[in-house]
Amino acid sequence: MTLIVAHRGRHDIHPENSPEAFIAAVEQGADGIELDVRCSRDGVPVVHHDPVLADGRVIADTDAESMSDVVCTLVAALDACHGAFVNIEIKNQPGEPGYDPHARVVDAVAAEIERRGDAASRWLLSSFDAETLDRARHRVPGVRTAYLTAGSATEALDAVLAAGHPWWHPWDMSLTGDHLRRAHAHGLGVTVWTCNSAERIRHWLSVGVDAICTDDVATVRRCRESLR
Repeated sequence: MTLIVAHRGRHDIHPENSPEAFIAAVEQGADGIELDVRCSRDGVPVVHHDPVLADGRVIADTDAESMSDVVCTLVAALDACHGAFVNIEIKNQPGEPGYDPHARVVDAVAAEIERRGDAASRWLLSSFDAETLDRARHRVPGVRTAYLTAGSATEALDAVLAAGHPWWHPWDMSLTGDHLRRAHAHGLGVTVWTCNSAERIRHWLSVGVDAICTDDVATVRRCRESLR
């Protein structure tokens, strides 16, 4: 069965990447939650998509406590994801404000996963940055890793297979059925992102993609139920 992953939680009624959005997405029927994590100046993993806050502060240059009114910690976010698996996207892109070549955010995320003691299958770590993702795989070897890609699916799939990650997260419009079949032939799990079109959702459900990351959990649920 194709899994439904709520992209940054249910942010149609709550702020994205907030505990309230995660709770609402689980209540709506999401199997999993996708969220973005970065590291504050004092080493606290916090949940936010962009490297810079709305007021212009760079997250990597700001202590967690001073932005607690607008950004939740990873601890609070994972507490809110009870009942779902969690895709933690590790944000650490070269060229972005606050990029850390040592990827200390990986250690912060790994420490929180280890502290919780949940089954490794509850977590999936993804990133667009190959070096950051490789560090995550070696830091928590029992946890699944997924390479996020947005460009050519052919080149991306070659890179995923060469790196040895068990999951691949291609952009919805870059993936074709041939790519999906090739990925499955090599034993890869595939999550398409971010898929909100009912037509595209039905297509991916019909060809057996492993998971759909979406802003519209309700539509994916309806399509999935209609195809059963």
